[in-house]
Amino acid sequence: MFGLLGKKSSSVLGVDISSSSVKLLELSKQGDRYKVESYAVEPLPANAVVEKNITDVEAVGEVLKRVASKSRTSVKQVAVAVSGSAVITKLIQMDGGLNEFEMEDQITLEADQYIPYPLDEVAIDFEVQGPSEANPDQVDVLLAACRKENVDIREDALEIASLTTKIVDVEAYALERAYASSSLSLIPRVKNSLWRSSISAQP
Repeated sequence: MFGLLGKKSSSVLGVDISSSSVKLLELSKQGDRYKVESYAVEPLPANAVVEKNITDVEAVGEVLKRVASKSRTSVKQVAVAVSGSAVITKLIQMDGGLNEFEMEDQITLEADQYIPYPLDEVAIDFEVQGPSEANPDQVDVLLAACRKENVDIREDALEIASLTTKIVDVEAYALERAYASSSLSLIPRVKNSLWRSSISAQP
């Protein structure tokens, strides 16, 4: 059910699928600086994406194929995001002595208290935020969930373009981390992404 947080891929493309276009960005790091290795933008057909929801997966997949070709990148692994409106988030408190696997087990048992969908229909993950101000023996944990179809349809579109989904993040949190990771503009940070393609809910 859960993705393992904190793993970082050395080469991952950042892909943004908006209602009007697809943007692709590849960065490399040189010391403390980042370099743009490739970048491309392609417009989307009308109504292929409506209010950040993919409605025509074939059309989006073909545009992804063109934007990847236009960029001339050789990287095939991709980080993509779902919109915040499709995601349920909740800050919960948990015993600070639990390790990651124990937290997973406890969240699985208690998930129906926080998520109004059957667990086999959602992608879910969590991220420890730090010690709880209310209780020093507990930690604040950010729980996030969205319907699996929102993740699956992005994976399907990327697959049409022969791209592999490595990371599925939440737009707002990805943007926040991008600003926090550098003073030089938007620097996508794959490490500690909240959503991953490996997340899969099991009945």
